Amino acid sequence: MDTTLQMPESALPQGPVILLGVLKDIHNLGILILKHALERGGFHVVNAGAMLSQAELIGAAIETGARAILVSSSYGMAALDAEGFRGKCEEAGLKDVLLYIGGNLSVSRQNRKWEDIEGEFKALGFDRVYQQNVMPAQFIADLKHDLGIAA
Repeated sequence: MDTTLQMPESALPQGPVILLGVLKDIHNLGILILKHALERGGFHVVNAGAMLSQAELIGAAIETGARAILVSSSYGMAALDAEGFRGKCEEAGLKDVLLYIGGNLSVSRQNRKWEDIEGEFKALGFDRVYQQNVMPAQFIADLKHDLGIAA
């Protein structure tokens, strides 16, 4: 796990904790962009890193008290990586954590309607699903709404 998770209490931002991570994928550009935008939006962001197992990401969420877990994927195999993730979160006591996923979620996206891809990830238990071209402002507005934070 990334050592940046261990910050002194006095250095922690005051907003809700949002955990960013990449399951089994090395590409982390998406979470770096989101980290910057979310921090500017008033959130305390913890970047758990890339190439994570589900257990590592769940452990980081528990350790940090995350209210939302944001998963990024660039290599198009996110459905395989995320299968069973919601259930494992619930088993670990994270029943109410928000799960968001975005990026290049499917290698066959050119042959599929977005609604079908989105539906696949909603069926996997994700609360929100984003295409790779979503603007951070839209994502932050959705997150604030889902967390009950005034925009």
